[in-house]
Amino acid sequence: MAAAADDGSPATTGATTGVDELREACGVFGCMTTGDWPSHLDIAHIVSLGLVGLQHRGQESAGIVTSDGGTNNMAVHKGMGLVSQVFTEENLKKLKGNLGIGHTRYSTAGQSELVNCQPFVVETLHGLIAVAHNGELVNANPLRQKVLKRGVGLSSGSDSELITQLLSLSPPECEAKGPDWPARIRQLMTETWTAYSLVVMHGDKIFGVRDPFGNRPLSIGKLISRPGGSDSESKSDSGECEGWVISSESCSFQAVGAVYHREVLPGEIVEISKDGVKSKGIVPRPNNALPAFCIFEYVYFARADSILEGQMVYTVRKRCGYQLAKEAPVEADIVSTVPESATPAAMGFSEQSGIPYVEVLTKNRYVGRTFIQPSMRLRQLGVTKKFGALTENFKGKRIVIVDDSIVRGNTMGPIVRLLKTAGAKEVHIRVASPPIKHPCYMGINIPTKEELIANKLSAEKLAHYLGANSVVYLTVNGLVSAVQEGISTEGDVGHCTACLTGKYPINLEW
Repeated sequence: MAAAADDGSPATTGATTGVDELREACGVFGCMTTGDWPSHLDIAHIVSLGLVGLQHRGQESAGIVTSDGGTNNMAVHKGMGLVSQVFTEENLKKLKGNLGIGHTRYSTAGQSELVNCQPFVVETLHGLIAVAHNGELVNANPLRQKVLKRGVGLSSGSDSELITQLLSLSPPECEAKGPDWPARIRQLMTETWTAYSLVVMHGDKIFGVRDPFGNRPLSIGKLISRPGGSDSESKSDSGECEGWVISSESCSFQAVGAVYHREVLPGEIVEISKDGVKSKGIVPRPNNALPAFCIFEYVYFARADSILEGQMVYTVRKRCGYQLAKEAPVEADIVSTVPESATPAAMGFSEQSGIPYVEVLTKNRYVGRTFIQPSMRLRQLGVTKKFGALTENFKGKRIVIVDDSIVRGNTMGPIVRLLKTAGAKEVHIRVASPPIKHPCYMGINIPTKEELIANKLSAEKLAHYLGANSVVYLTVNGLVSAVQEGISTEGDVGHCTACLTGKYPINLEW
């Protein structure tokens, strides 16, 4: 059973890249202006800034599609690389319109091709449709066969193109008055339950869609005018509305001058137009199942300032540190972390344990990611070149290093050696998430079971392998309780922990 990448193509296991990081996949963003059209707002710049705010979710390629609100006119620009590399002032000027959507994609070895760049644009009987997608369809192959049997060709292995083509097919009901896009989207959602968040643009509307299990995040923001035009003035939701934005994460809102409005609910279809945001209904989950929001959005993927389920990610990570200190106490002199995603957990561990938090590593931000190095030796050199030891802060002391996760163990070993060589008396590893033991088939590029270090070594043997004095993980119950303690949204609460427990929210079809 082969996993698929976020774009629907067969996922690499990471064996060729040696990645010791979980890779989330993609970010989607959309913007709709209100008031008179043509709008005075620069749609292309707003969408590009939104994508910059989502750059942590995808660094391989980026794309933007804009429209003036007609059904037969869309401007498209896509390319390989970071958002700042793909979009220049010159090509942004060509992306005119009153609404637009964008996408940024994570690198997956063997799939780094322009053909997989999103958003996808397809011509239908009712005009052009553009789709950007974050996630992975668990039953992509049967759906692909359905499309092919209808005589429709597919130009890539992408789930996103498949979704676009499925939406182009008419729903079972007759459409006497033109295309009923919410009905088509509902039909799609009943044929594939997870995992996806979508932004769909047609004519003068953008539809935001979140799968019935809510596995991938999606939030709505409100563009508010700045009184007096001062960039320094704070914004509130009471100002004049200039438009609406929709994004994989709310962290992108501030950069475009928007304020958080709300999340798209699991199974919900929202219609965004110049008149505002309307809910077009919720598709229920089968068998009254609970939602299955990816718990690793809190652990690793989401930016710390994003709001998920009514709570800030930073706060949840800090609670994970509190819980970890309760479950895995240790006698030590200082608590620290590998910069930077685990810093809130380390601070929480410090506060709960009473052991002071001290930085022991400094990060060289201009060294490439460790997983792109072509050999194990160069990868390990990449780790030591990426971090410098702040020797005077820890020489002769017992250190607790808090990390957010351990995938293969390639990264932590060189760091432990670096610290001990620089004079650390002891190095204890505390992991603010449980052991990762199972692959993900819903949009996260997790290696095969055989490559996951937690399936090879117990915590005690892992400590010996890494050269650490001890290794302890947070328990599954501890992680779930830390996440769910602060949830303030209404409705059922549930999280996907399949990569930790092997219990997937739905049967997988291949």
